[in-house]
Amino acid sequence: MRLRYGADEEAFRAELVDWIEEHAPPRERFDEPKLSSAWMPDWAREWQRTLFDAGWLVPGWPPELGGRNASPTEQMIYFEEFTSRGLPRSYNPQGLGIIAPSLRDYGTPEQQERWLLPTLRAEIAWSLGMSEPGSGSDLASLKTRAVLDGDHFVVNGQKVWTSGAHHSDWNMCFVRTDPNVPKHKGISVLIIDMKSPGVEARPFAELSEPDYFDFNEVFFTDVIVPKEHLLGELNQGWALTQGSLAHERAMLWIDYAYLARGTWLAMVALGDRIGPDGRPLREDARFRDEIASFFVDSQALMLMGYRGFAKHMKGKASPEHSLLKLFGSETVQKLLLAAAEELGPDALDKTVYGPPTWRRGSWMIQWMRSFSGTIPGGTSEIQRNIVAERVLGLPRA
Repeated sequence: MRLRYGADEEAFRAELVDWIEEHAPPRERFDEPKLSSAWMPDWAREWQRTLFDAGWLVPGWPPELGGRNASPTEQMIYFEEFTSRGLPRSYNPQGLGIIAPSLRDYGTPEQQERWLLPTLRAEIAWSLGMSEPGSGSDLASLKTRAVLDGDHFVVNGQKVWTSGAHHSDWNMCFVRTDPNVPKHKGISVLIIDMKSPGVEARPFAELSEPDYFDFNEVFFTDVIVPKEHLLGELNQGWALTQGSLAHERAMLWIDYAYLARGTWLAMVALGDRIGPDGRPLREDARFRDEIASFFVDSQALMLMGYRGFAKHMKGKASPEHSLLKLFGSETVQKLLLAAAEELGPDALDKTVYGPPTWRRGSWMIQWMRSFSGTIPGGTSEIQRNIVAERVLGLPRA
């Protein structure tokens, strides 16, 4: 059986592919070193604005917001084509993928005019203030405080793992505004100017790439935030946490499915390399078995995603989406480790590239980076809890 879209959807694909081939920046641009997830060089801003003006930035949205009212199936095709090419829509993914939808869903008309369109047009860059030193997966335990004082809030606290904070213009920050109610209730969301007095972003390097600084500690000391920067209702920020994370999870499975397939293909291409035993890897029965096993995993990941999408289109519950992020991130991690182990010391060689990523590196470096894939959108541990409780119906421990 072959899975295929209808004639109208394939016409949409053909139009999109023709446009990409005509307008996409040269591949070498995306291979250049990237300083952080909020650092936007001029060419990247121009690329995002080109997408916006042509209606290809967020195709499911209306034209005035950079879309073309695309159907869910057309949006699926859109993400397939961009992901299969390793073509990012934005160099500030949290701004476009999480914060822009949150502004659209919860922002006042004034907030949308001030921040939404400039975000879509790559005029401003964002960071997201969620995790804290003692509050990661259990976001509701956050302790950063915001006290309402007349026409403004006073914010004190600390965030960590804040991607791109030192290059961002604004931060969508989750704060506690009522400490006397259950922890899921007294949370609010503030839009904080990163240039405000009392805001200090301290970037720190990644272990896998010491010259790359994306993560930050961010300290807020008596930071004044105007009351009109409150996003959504006071003390009702938990709804935004769920909305923001839902936006983050929405298409992660496509990323992982194509990354798993690309990683598998890159591993197959290693077959002619000489392994630690002096023979080509393809002559190693274990290597061939791993290739076959990972092919099955990558196909299962893709087909599980399509099955979940088909159920969603029919208005049915889709437990597949609770499994995909967990299975996808860990499949990629296992693939990278298997290839690194087969290569032995050559896995450290930067010229032996694995699958294409925004920042390429040796197989071992990419395996080290893969641990981060088990964190965004909910850690593997949290995903297992969700599957156990919501899919399998197991009781809480």
